[in-house]
Amino acid sequence: MPRALIITTAGINCDRELAASFELAGAGAQFRHLNELIADPSLIDDFDLIGLPGGFSYGDAVAAGRIMAQLMRRHLYGPLVRALQRGVPMIAPCNGFQIAAQIGLLPGPEAGEPWPSAPPAPSIALAHNSSARFIDRWVKIEIPAATRCIWTQGITVNALSGRLPIAHGEGRFIPASDEVLRRLEAGGQIAVRYAADDNPNGSVANVAGICDASGLVLGLMPHPERYTRWTQHPFWTRLGDDQRAGDPPGLAMFRNAVAHAAQFAAV
Repeated sequence: MPRALIITTAGINCDRELAASFELAGAGAQFRHLNELIADPSLIDDFDLIGLPGGFSYGDAVAAGRIMAQLMRRHLYGPLVRALQRGVPMIAPCNGFQIAAQIGLLPGPEAGEPWPSAPPAPSIALAHNSSARFIDRWVKIEIPAATRCIWTQGITVNALSGRLPIAHGEGRFIPASDEVLRRLEAGGQIAVRYAADDNPNGSVANVAGICDASGLVLGLMPHPERYTRWTQHPFWTRLGDDQRAGDPPGLAMFRNAVAHAAQFAAV
């Protein structure tokens, strides 16, 4: 059974949902406090999947995810890159996305290029919502057919069941330049988009989530770990049997990653 590492610290509040999602998908999940990992980064080597949960790490002091990102950037960038080099899938919803972007794990180097030995300068940002308000609701999403993301690969959604919950005040996706966006789109690194008529925060190009060039790291502002059962859908009783066939989109993402990790865990 693949083993999932859930990295938690002060202010994180979605760690249990993330662990439950991995377990529903067939993995075992264990929590490790950030301080434990900083004291002994080799603990990361024991895991086949990694989750950076959502929440408000360290109260989002200074900026969303800033303190946790700087601690991880300084102490854990190398061990996390080594995990990616051995094929470990990572998911970073909401606060996790903000952290992964600031660490330099997303969007990562271009395909075929090595990870830099030192953390690169961030090339994307998750800025304040265009409404300047915290938004907590379900949004319609789309999964690009050409994505290389292993988490969202092969998932199809429809207008009714294809939704995910969001809860953030700083989630507006902004690339550092038009060239960064072009590279992400050309490389299949757009993993999730908001539907064109339901962009909740003003994200550029309706981007809700991206992956690195390997497809292993998924960062997204919506919370797939909160949609692993059909009964979590806001109006699930109105969904027909055909719309509730198979797994909800959130669980499907975790099943994809666990299946991928199982290939390496079995070797």
